[in-house]
Amino acid sequence: MREVIATNQAPQAIGPYSQAIKAAGLVFTSGQVALDPATQQVITGDIAAQTDRVMKNLSGVLQASGSSLEKVLRCTVFLKNMGDFAAMNEVYGRYFSKTPPARSTVEVARLPKDVLVEIDVIALA
Repeated sequence: MREVIATNQAPQAIGPYSQAIKAAGLVFTSGQVALDPATQQVITGDIAAQTDRVMKNLSGVLQASGSSLEKVLRCTVFLKNMGDFAAMNEVYGRYFSKTPPARSTVEVARLPKDVLVEIDVIALA
């Protein structure tokens, strides 16, 4: 059985996808970018500001599913510029200070709405 997760604590889907799917004791989030859930607009700011917004969006989706950042098993981070890795990592580390999840980080040519970072996670439900 799978459950679609939707919340106004994160940006609404801008395409044919769900914010997250809960199934088999896990939560699979769609990638979150630095959109303000209230305005659906990209926030202004550097990689640190965008990473902070992304983590808040992920937290909102996980909370709506009954999970949390503390239950995240794996993250995938997509960066527009690997030169932003240290600044992204500093903000990311604030959210995962204890027992951080497994993670992959890759540089990509382009992200939706030309944001600087996108992150998706898999968490325990």
